[in-house]
Amino acid sequence: MKPLAAGNWKMNGLKASVSEIMALKDRLDGTAPACDVLICPPATLVMSLADAAAGSVIQIGGQDCHSAVSGPHTGDVSAAMLKDAGASAVIVGHSERRADHGETSETVKAKAQAAIAEGLVAIVCLGETLAEHEAGDTLSVVHAQLNGSLPDGATGATTIVAYEPVWAIGSGLTPTAEQVAEVHQAIRAGLSAMTSAEEAHLIRILYGGSVKPSNAAELMAIDNVNGALVGGASLKADDFAGIIAAM
Repeated sequence: MKPLAAGNWKMNGLKASVSEIMALKDRLDGTAPACDVLICPPATLVMSLADAAAGSVIQIGGQDCHSAVSGPHTGDVSAAMLKDAGASAVIVGHSERRADHGETSETVKAKAQAAIAEGLVAIVCLGETLAEHEAGDTLSVVHAQLNGSLPDGATGATTIVAYEPVWAIGSGLTPTAEQVAEVHQAIRAGLSAMTSAEEAHLIRILYGGSVKPSNAAELMAIDNVNGALVGGASLKADDFAGIIAAM
């Protein structure tokens, strides 16, 4: 399957940041990247970046969505709104949403299903904290999150899973290749149990957690790693282009 380089800008970016998309567009112009390319900016920039990326291989996504189509949910954004603004995908269940906003796997599943219903690809995030990692609970935590968060009827066309060890996000730390391989294999097995072996192998599993140009190639060579969910290194065109090239 074709890998995916997905950039999560988190709460970063103003109108001037459109220049980074234009720079990335120029870097990729006339090339045929070996991976799909997605940038997920704050909701305020989805439309601007979608317009700027038009005609290129760069797709734009959202960072979160509400499970409802519309209604009295002040401050929230629906999947329909993101699609209307030009998004093709949305991240749901990121560890920062689970921690900062108390999102449960049940909530994440509802958001994923709402996204798919609107024609967006749902990127479902899983990952353990440092305490859970040190207690040896990584696989049980990830398995529980997968079971609770995966949307019904998930397919390779509608759903992507992203494994992000919470303790590695923004810390500069990364698990060993063996640790990443073990978790991604467990996720693949979990997908097989929840869908079918055939469909499970069509669902891309991304790795996230301090991915940068210097370690991207090594991470992408690990079995069952089908791309990367990139944080800080996706904010600058040069850095993200380096990760894309490593795919």
